[in-house]
Formats: sequence, C-alpha cells, structure tokens
Amino acid sequence: MVTRREVAAAAGVSVRTVSNVVNGFVHVAEPTRRRVLEAVEQLGYRPSEMARSLKVGRTGLIGLMLPDLETPYFAELTRDFVEEGAARGFTVVIDQTDGDLERETSLLARAARGGLFDALVLSPIALRADDVTARLPDSPLVFLGETDVPGFDHVAIDNREAARVAVRHLVERGHRRIAAIGWRDDGNGTVELRTAGYLAALEEAGLAVPAGGMPLTGGFGRRYGAAVLHSLVDGGDPPDAVFCFSDSLALGALRAAHDAGLRVPDDLAVVGFDDAEDGRYSVPSLTSVSPDKRWIAHTAFTRIARRLAGEDMPPETLVAPFRLVVRESSGG
Repeated sequence: MVTRREVAAAAGVSVRTVSNVVNGFVHVAEPTRRRVLEAVEQLGYRPSEMARSLKVGRTGLIGLMLPDLETPYFAELTRDFVEEGAARGFTVVIDQTDGDLERETSLLARAARGGLFDALVLSPIALRADDVTARLPDSPLVFLGETDVPGFDHVAIDNREAARVAVRHLVERGHRRIAAIGWRDDGNGTVELRTAGYLAALEEAGLAVPAGGMPLTGGFGRRYGAAVLHSLVDGGDPPDAVFCFSDSLALGALRAAHDAGLRVPDDLAVVGFDDAEDGRYSVPSLTSVSPDKRWIAHTAFTRIARRLAGEDMPPETLVAPFRLVVRESSGG
C-alpha cells in the first residue's frame, strides 16, 4: 500500500502537509494542495478508513442526495463529488430522491439518527426549512440547489444571472423572437430563477416573449425539449432562437429542429444550460451555460472538512462561478 510518506516525497512536501490536505484542513496554500492531490491520484493513495474511524469515531462516508441521476448535470456532478471525496479519503454514498418529499425527509431522518454518515450533501426539491429543523442531524449538512436553510452551508448557482447572460447572447446575435423551453408552474426554484433571468434579458433588450414562446414543459429530458419545439414550429410563427433550461431539453430541441427542416443556427439558434458532455459532441455542438461543477464539489467538501475538524465558523451561501461556452448551435 502507498503511504503518506511516499505521497509527501512525490509532492515535495512534509508528511504533515499531506495529512492536512487529506483531512481537509484549510491552512494549506492552493498550489501545494493541488500538488498533493495530484500525487495522491497518481500514486493511488487511499487512507486507512479503519484506522481513521478508530481514531476519530467516524465512518468515512459522505451522503450525497440528488433528485435525478439520469440528468447529465447531476451525473457529472456526482463524478466530481466522488473524485473529490476519494482525494480526501472519503467514500461518497449516493441516493436518488426523484424530488419526492417523503423520500427526501426519510433520507434526512436516517442521517439524523446518527452513525451512518460523517456529513450529508443534499440537493432537495420538495424539502423545506421546517422539514430540516424537525429532523436536525448532528453531522454537518451542505445544501445544493435553491433550498437555502438558515443555519447551514449552501453551495449554489446564480441561475437568474446565468440565464440572463445566455439570453443576452442570443439578443447580441440579432435574434428577436426568443422562446424559452423549460418553464413549469410547480414551484421548482431552479425553473423560477431561470425564467426570471430569461425575462430580465428580454426586458433589457426591449423585447417581449413571443406569442406562445414560454410553453409549459413536462420535464427536463430530451423528449420534452423535442415535444415543445415541435409545438412551437407547428404553431405557424416559430421563434428564431430558443433558450433551454437544460442541455437535455436543448438536445431534444436540436432533434426536433432537424425533423422540421430547420437549419441550426441559421433558422434557429439554440442555447442550453449545464455544459454536459453530450452537448460538446452533438451536431451542431451546443452552446451552453457551464457552471463550475468541480468548484461546487470542492467547496462543499471543504466546508464539511472544516466542520469535521472542529472549526467554528458561520454558515455561508457560496455561489459557484459559471461561463457561457459558445459553440455551433448559436453561431460560435
């Protein structure tokens, strides 16, 4: 087995520095931390879970609760969490809730009973602050997504601003009939924020939502994107651009545009959200909002590690950076 001494030698640091990085202590310079993590990965070093559990009374398990593992965004985010956890000596245990309140509260209650997870990362849909405080666990909690529970760390995406940037890009490319695919009326916070960003960009440009340009969408999958775009085209006055609330919706829209004989981006520009790998290889390749998923995983684990180390710090809402990756579907 690879030892910490071997990792230290490969990274050119002390054994104590390796221990600090693996255990998530914050007082390590970022270039040093990255050098150690690279050595950890290259050498295949894994801390002894049994030894650590006996020493600190922990399981070495981090729970990751996500609504939908089929969605490319969550699948890629899961990979980043697993890799970040492995580099720090944790095993990530994943469960899917389908956004169901009973499922979300059940998983939270299991964590609250103690002993199963050292910490829990949750991306809830139906769960609200009162549900959390009624089942308060002893282990650290980090929330992802739009549910901000007072008293707990929250790692989020600025969905409103990201959507505004995406739609502004379409406006700057000369599009004037910009529809949105992804709107729902079920109180989904992500949908509400992306809708607000879409509307704000149109208002800034002096544009209105085209007639029928914000149709109700049944979900975030490809089939919903295809169905909605077919309905927009069949309506007789199709948009010249669409902003899709997920890459899966955008990929479905690309297929429907092809079926309808529309050239992308000449007849119809398409922008997605998530920067999933599939969109980079579609024809045409997909312009998309790219949240920094690795940053989200690293930041969530850093908050967990600091709390497990006993650091007394106030809860924070930390907002991930994003960028718009312009590709062929909008003329890039």
